[in-house]
Amino acid sequence: MLVRVLYHDHCFDGAASAAFFSRFQRGAFHPAAQFKYTGMAHRASQIFENGLFDGDENAIVDFKYSTNPKLTWWFDHHQSAFLTPEDAAHFHAEHSERKMYDPSYKSCTSFISAKAREKWGFEAPDLDDLVHWANIIDGAQYADPKTAVELGAPAMKLTLVIESSKGSDVVQKIIGYMQQMPLAEIAGRADIQELFKPLYERHLKSLNIIKDRASESGGVITFDLTGYDLEGYNKFIPYYLYPGSTYTVSVSPSSFRTKISVGSNPWAPEEPAHNLASICERYGGGGHARVGAISLEPGQVEEARRVAAEIAHELRT
Repeated sequence: MLVRVLYHDHCFDGAASAAFFSRFQRGAFHPAAQFKYTGMAHRASQIFENGLFDGDENAIVDFKYSTNPKLTWWFDHHQSAFLTPEDAAHFHAEHSERKMYDPSYKSCTSFISAKAREKWGFEAPDLDDLVHWANIIDGAQYADPKTAVELGAPAMKLTLVIESSKGSDVVQKIIGYMQQMPLAEIAGRADIQELFKPLYERHLKSLNIIKDRASESGGVITFDLTGYDLEGYNKFIPYYLYPGSTYTVSVSPSSFRTKISVGSNPWAPEEPAHNLASICERYGGGGHARVGAISLEPGQVEEARRVAAEIAHELRT
């Protein structure tokens, strides 16, 4: 029995969702199943190739919906969960109890945990801390910018490794660890520490780069990371540097996309008034009400700058 799990790659909640879903499947349905994982990244031309769904059962967690008939499980909590209106109509017409969507949840991990308990009576008390930190990290529920940026907690150290590691192998190793070890034990492992230490040095470097590149006007922080390999930077650094700001808009090119990130300050003096997912959807992106992103094709830096400037102007006004 092979269960294929497609998850949001380089994301703490994506990894935690894959880990919790796997434990749920083993505990409630397939105790002897083999699990294989595929990390998914948002791209300008998002498609789900048929070859992705090669399991006896196939799941997508913390990522967009697919109409592929081989998809058996789906959990997501993003406002922008559907690539097209036709995909949304397909989901609503299917009425499958194994395909669930609720954007009111702070994290997909907590969504899976709640539904597994409500519908199938499955509980995993040893993963309560994992669920707790998925809510904090994906819902930006940190007490202050210092907690988010200075990375004192084990979960924050793992977030750095998950978000910054190249490829998917490290993330999938952590998904395996998450199913059986406390977060502190995972973060303290020699193999994880070996990865964390140079990434932490890079994190400190990225803080200084953003400090040099960023400016704030009308409550909106803007910066352009073209020329730097920093797409996986800590998204709370701007608010650590400019605590009185409300929004941030940035451009960060990579090998497979040109990304525009749009975020809001969880500790803003005034409640953010804009729905950022709705703004990003107008440019083919999406996300949550308080954080969103747009993926353009690689090399479209000038277009990304134009879009970023347009969004920054809208947020200021």
